[in-house]
Amino acid sequence: QVQLVESGGGLVQAGGSLRLSCAASGRTFSRYAMGWFRQAPGKEREFVAHINWSGGSTDYADSVKGRFTISRDSTKNTVYLQMNSLKPEDTAVYYCAADGTLRTAGWRSSRIYDYWGQGTQVTVSS
Repeated sequence: QVQLVESGGGLVQAGGSLRLSCAASGRTFSRYAMGWFRQAPGKEREFVAHINWSGGSTDYADSVKGRFTISRDSTKNTVYLQMNSLKPEDTAVYYCAADGTLRTAGWRSSRIYDYWGQGTQVTVSS
């Protein structure tokens, strides 16, 4: 069992930055690949970023590539999402998720994740 708790959301002006954190419980955090997703009002949950268990491989949605950076610190059981050059269209609830299956593809689908956090609101004003 893994429990995930996100933090770091808030209100920021367009062009600003935020860093989201996702703290995981349990001693097996390093065995999980981690993903960030977001969901805006009236829209489906969408993939944002993914990092593999070692931190050596990352993937980003085209809409955030070059602006967001995912990283992990296994000594702190935490995964981060650094968000720069924020846009109003980045406004959403952001969720982190843990995937306990070793895979070479498919991590952009929310269905493959085993555990989810409760989400943190990010609001970007224009």
